[in-house]
Amino acid sequence: MTEPASSLRQPVLRLAVVERHYRQGKDGRLSVLNGADLSLYPGETVALIAPSGAGKSTLLHLAGLLERPDGGEVLIGGRAAGTLSEAERTAVRRTQIGFVYQFHHLLPEFSALENVVLPQLIRGIGQREAETRATELLNYLRVGERASHRPAELSGGEQQRVAIARAVANGPRVLLADEPTGNLDPATAAHVFAALTQLVRASGLAALIATHNHALAGQMDRVITLESGRVLEHGPAVDPTVPEETLVEAFGSDPG
Repeated sequence: MTEPASSLRQPVLRLAVVERHYRQGKDGRLSVLNGADLSLYPGETVALIAPSGAGKSTLLHLAGLLERPDGGEVLIGGRAAGTLSEAERTAVRRTQIGFVYQFHHLLPEFSALENVVLPQLIRGIGQREAETRATELLNYLRVGERASHRPAELSGGEQQRVAIARAVANGPRVLLADEPTGNLDPATAAHVFAALTQLVRASGLAALIATHNHALAGQMDRVITLESGRVLEHGPAVDPTVPEETLVEAFGSDPG
């Protein structure tokens, strides 16, 4: 019997029997994650739906190396994060993980273009190359004509598209999004989500998206939830075909 394609590929993000506990009161302990397992593969979008307090933010923080697990391991590209120093973890976050939040968190004193250029400069990319990549990303996400505008001059949907461009500017392998359309009206949310998912497909990213929007979640490759601190699958995994062209080569495509 032939193995499914997803089993033959290496996950870009792996949470292996992860545990996370917090102190509660003087002697108590609150267990949020208890042996949570999750694998994300290139080019797939995974929706995380769970009630408040179930551990969604904790899971995202661990996946993004913002916290360390109390047990188990987080692996990025097959490399165990538990063996990394704080400086190495910061470098991984900067180069291999992109973050998108419900609120865009753009720097208000900088233009849309500058907001996308800055993380590249921090990584050490030259000004001209960073501006070229930022321009391509903004054009791909249909906000190129707003590149010189500051966040206050942009609509909510435009701000979030700029935030997505910033998140992927350094070419990460993993994209973590926490309610990326939660602050938008339904029509705008649908447009932003369509742009985000096509960007994931074109670039071969693995995206984990926490959302309360069941309609959008149903359009993703997989839906997972958290129950008693464990990850449960809701729906079959789809093995998406990742285009051979690179993200830059795919910018001519219409993101919908």
